[in-house]
Amino acid sequence: MKKIFLYILAGSLCFTACKKDDDDTTTYVEPSDIATQNDYDDQSITKFLDENYLDAQGNIKAFSATDTADDHQTKLSAMVPAPVKLSSGVVYIVRKGAQPDDSTPPVTGKTIGNDDKITILARAKTYLAANTDGNIAFISGTNMTGYNSLEETGSPLTDPMYYYVKETVLSAATTDAAKQRNYYEIEGFQEAVRKFQAFDLANGAPYNLQGVIIVPSRAAFARDAHYNYSGYSFRNRTFVFNFQVYKTEARPTDEK
Repeated sequence: MKKIFLYILAGSLCFTACKKDDDDTTTYVEPSDIATQNDYDDQSITKFLDENYLDAQGNIKAFSATDTADDHQTKLSAMVPAPVKLSSGVVYIVRKGAQPDDSTPPVTGKTIGNDDKITILARAKTYLAANTDGNIAFISGTNMTGYNSLEETGSPLTDPMYYYVKETVLSAATTDAAKQRNYYEIEGFQEAVRKFQAFDLANGAPYNLQGVIIVPSRAAFARDAHYNYSGYSFRNRTFVFNFQVYKTEARPTDEK
């Protein structure tokens, strides 16, 4: 575990992701038409891909406007392999050289099944896309408190609820909304994470982040009721996950 904290210390401030990282929602006005919000999300994601890059450990970092030291870095939008956009609007990036088959020594990655348990180390952040005086971009970036495991604990999480919620939680719910999986789970994340293969690493192993998943609000919670994950609303919010899947395994029947 000591090793992973040394790596975290080196990269703890790396997820600057968007140049406007304050949780400033005071200028946000919700569009009456959800299609407009969807358009704002897509345009903001495009700008995000142009304004950020991955460092040597795969952390998302924003290009500096004043320091030329990062001028040689490749923006996310120009990475090889190129970012992939799914029909849901989700964008994912597979980082070359950071997948199981690329490791030293190479290992065979494991496919993530629909019902599998996963253990994941991630930075998870949410953004609001807005039109501010004609400029469409993310106006706020806020950590998904309690699920931003890379910075908060240094320990991977097993089955975060945004990926999988257990039947025991659903059956104990007291409202109709809370009895539904989409009250907790982010379908866009589920869809994209299965495009990756999992490692088979111990929880304390040093990290080398294998990719990025960006989920626009329409593939997350949109304007629906949702679980109170972090003490603030995820309404209209886009999610950015910067992560490594440490392990995947078949889910025991008693953990479904």
